[in-house]
Amino acid sequence: MSDPILSLLDLKLGFKTYEGLVEVLHGISLRIGRGEKVALVGESGSGKSVTARIILGLLQELKSARISGAIHFDGADLEKLSRRERQALRGTRMSMIFQDPTSSLNPVFPIHVQFHEVLRRMDRNLTQRQGMQRAISLLTDVSIPEPERVLQAYAFQLSGGMNQRVMIAMALANEPSLLIADEPGTALDVTVQAQTLHLMRDLVVRKGTSVLFISHNLGVVREFADRVYVIYKGRIVEHGPTDALFGQPRHPYTKALMAAVPRITGGGIPDIPENSEAFLDPMIDHEVEVPA
Repeated sequence: MSDPILSLLDLKLGFKTYEGLVEVLHGISLRIGRGEKVALVGESGSGKSVTARIILGLLQELKSARISGAIHFDGADLEKLSRRERQALRGTRMSMIFQDPTSSLNPVFPIHVQFHEVLRRMDRNLTQRQGMQRAISLLTDVSIPEPERVLQAYAFQLSGGMNQRVMIAMALANEPSLLIADEPGTALDVTVQAQTLHLMRDLVVRKGTSVLFISHNLGVVREFADRVYVIYKGRIVEHGPTDALFGQPRHPYTKALMAAVPRITGGGIPDIPENSEAFLDPMIDHEVEVPA
């Protein structure tokens, strides 16, 4: 892959505690090409969300965090940027969709006020009227009926699916080069989740946005992503094109994840070996790349 929009090289994270340094990430390396949809897959606690927050520059502000490694975004070394320069990237050239749309929106302010603040990150001279027109257009793009009414509403007055669509519209409002989607749709029912992901895929394809899609839902990942990285205990253990990785997984952890997917027919959920930890840990340091 040439000229990636994002590359991580040997990214490490630890937290300083009273008992010493607790290591969380152990040398994460990944690349995302321009216009590419890449998934980071693993169970809860594997290090997916903290990786996203490091990319956004959120954990760097914690005094207890110890971060090393290289992070390059659109040709720039993010670790050499000032705090103000990192903050200027968020919501403009890179943006994020969080897990729970309702808690991500401020319940005190109506949607149009929050939308206007997002748009003003790119254009400080944007007027209220221009902001409303732009917001209506963006909400229409995400298939929200009566966008004028939604803009006057508060987050608690809207359904989870509607709030998620609002969050997608906000995340894509300034046409970012990179969109980080952290378990989007987790708080939604299955039907609304499928509609939301289909909508997000169409929008990023039309706008040429690169996506880092964080999930533990392998069914969704298989439909959405071009390539997949599998993370286990803070290490990338396998990566490759989606079809190749699902067709012939090589690492025991990847196989265990796929074996844990519930099946409607054929005997329900396949058994995972009782000593799964025993056969996973000896291979944890051996990253597998699945050929295309």
